[in-house]
Amino acid sequence: MPKAYVFTRYGGPETQALVEVERPVPGPRQILVAVRVAGVNPVDWKLRTGYRPPNDTREHALPAVLGSEVSGVVAAVGDNVEGFAVGDEVFGNTLTGGYAEYTLLPAALAAHKPAGLSFADAATLPVAAATAYDGVRQLDLPSGATLLVTGAGGGVGAAALQIARADGLRVVGVASAGKKDFVESLGAVHVPSGPGWTERAQAAAPDGIDGVYDLVGGEVLTEAATLLTDRAKLITAGAPAEVVAELGGARVTRARTSAVLEAVARLVVAGDLDPHVIQRFPLAEAGEALRTVEDGHARGKVVIEVAA
Repeated sequence: MPKAYVFTRYGGPETQALVEVERPVPGPRQILVAVRVAGVNPVDWKLRTGYRPPNDTREHALPAVLGSEVSGVVAAVGDNVEGFAVGDEVFGNTLTGGYAEYTLLPAALAAHKPAGLSFADAATLPVAAATAYDGVRQLDLPSGATLLVTGAGGGVGAAALQIARADGLRVVGVASAGKKDFVESLGAVHVPSGPGWTERAQAAAPDGIDGVYDLVGGEVLTEAATLLTDRAKLITAGAPAEVVAELGGARVTRARTSAVLEAVARLVVAGDLDPHVIQRFPLAEAGEALRTVEDGHARGKVVIEVAA
């Protein structure tokens, strides 16, 4: 039977285990993928603790396979699927978890992997890069404008800086002092986080800040709002919609389409977006991979290599 890394109940890392599971069967508009690589994201461990994204009212059966993005090869297709066939190399968002030898993808949330895109890089795109892409497009700043990104050292932040740069924007990244070199390597002006960061941001952008992409929430979001004259250019993926609405901004609106996946893949192939895969773990060490992300020290993306 195929193997998968699951959590058996809500809680901490002690709930996680590598187990054998039934091979999923694709339903209508679904594809079965033999997973090559799975991406690891903060939302993975948050879901294990019982967190639910906004508007997620689904029943989640336990044990549940961890992970939500993969790359791999199509092993079977369900009814009413067009554009995908057995043997196609694909990547996308999962229905049944990503830390597994086999998983199901909705055909609408999958895309063909370009030949110039590695399986490892492809597996990192559906969550962080796609979220970054959606947010930058939502802000719709003109070329030459200045975008400030809080939480710039994480997966979404790093992608947002690069995508904005590719759009001709000037980018300012707020992150810990230890991530200065990483943020600057992405073409951004680094602003150290912590008390007084807004003053440092204003000094780094003397002509003003035209948009804010917040990935932290809380007090950081409230302080970031003070940097803008047009609060409509304040978006967040780090706070609830009602919180940012009180500040005059909005949550990032996710497109969740194959077209977005194809767009971010083109950016990687063109050299405009580097997912910065920094650590790779085998499926047997999925717990260590998740711990690396949960500790918050990763500078870039962590992946699980399920199959060669």
